[in-house]
Amino acid sequence: MSGHHNASSAEVAKPARTGTELLGLRNRVAVLKALRRHGRLSHTELSDHTGLASATVSAITSDLERAEVIEKSEQQAGSGRGRPRVLFAQRRGSAYLIIVIISSDAIQYSLVDYAGKLIDRFVEPRMQGRAGDFLAAIGAGLERVLDRSRIARDRVRAISISSKGLVAADAPVLRWSPVLGTEQVDFEAGLKPLWGARLSLSNETLLVASALGQQQQASAAGFTGVTALSLGHSIGLGIATARPAGEIEVRAPNFGHMLHVPNGALCRCGARGCVEAYAGLYGILRTAFEVPLDTIPAKFVPIPEVDKLAASARSGNRMANYAFRVAGQALGFGLSRVFSLNSHMPVAITGPGARYFDLMRAGMEEGLSQSQVVRMEGMPILSVVPDEPQLVFQGHLERAMALVDEDIVMSAT
Repeated sequence: MSGHHNASSAEVAKPARTGTELLGLRNRVAVLKALRRHGRLSHTELSDHTGLASATVSAITSDLERAEVIEKSEQQAGSGRGRPRVLFAQRRGSAYLIIVIISSDAIQYSLVDYAGKLIDRFVEPRMQGRAGDFLAAIGAGLERVLDRSRIARDRVRAISISSKGLVAADAPVLRWSPVLGTEQVDFEAGLKPLWGARLSLSNETLLVASALGQQQQASAAGFTGVTALSLGHSIGLGIATARPAGEIEVRAPNFGHMLHVPNGALCRCGARGCVEAYAGLYGILRTAFEVPLDTIPAKFVPIPEVDKLAASARSGNRMANYAFRVAGQALGFGLSRVFSLNSHMPVAITGPGARYFDLMRAGMEEGLSQSQVVRMEGMPILSVVPDEPQLVFQGHLERAMALVDEDIVMSAT
């Protein structure tokens, strides 16, 4: 299973097995992981991808097929002659996953089958109110997923939730978010009484970094790591680092609320001088229009307003240009500190604010160039990666389906 538990991703876990049972569980999960990564595979291909002996693969596929976790099909040889290839794949109806993506103004619900195919998706406006109202709205949304799909509750093996903000290390608790501030949201207390599914909560940018790490590791040899920088109303950072045996460690430090300027501009978190207070969309508008630094930030900034400012900057407006450059500098200084504490790696820029990267780039490079690690190792590759929502979704699939695999093979053995 890729990734490690950390302060940005929490789940309610079941007790682990030990000894021979644990080894058998890991081998079964390895087979399912190979099928998820590579699609339909033959017996020999499964052995190659997992490193398991042929006899072990045969025993596992027989057990999982008997338990109706996987299914086999035949593929006729291209010439039409010879014996057809026997291929294995997950049985789509064996289990289901619900993905809940929380944003500043909406909540998206997606239902996915065990083969990773999207079955249903809908979006609802985010509920206003306190944590209890918020949890009740999400609970109602989950019930609507069941009503729309007519899938039995016990067929849902996992519920994977993501949000911007701080996630507790040991439980699915949102400790701080742009939506509810310091009012904590305990998803286990709010949802677990009605759901037997595995429940996980992740920082959104952690999922982006996880998806990018998996993509880059699969597409190029020598992958060592990537930093995902999400720009928008909030500023998020995820770091995916290669580890032995093909594993990827993913972390999401609280970058947006790292100190940039002591006693500086007021941030949405209530502190002063955070990176987000200068590089978040509300911070860019505040700088451009010379709004007092102690003005309480708006929780949500319409993108069209920032688009107008960007158009003005590209037309030569001095203050508009300055606002984006200041945002870039805050990001560059922050990244230089991250590299000093971690390692030098490419930066993938995502999120709705990535469309303004051309206006921020000079300031970002200026901030980065003042750090020793960049002066010694050179400017990191800075690139815009589009379609952040799809990366978030892929990150959900990768991490949550690993929980489903573990859960389903435990119940099948």
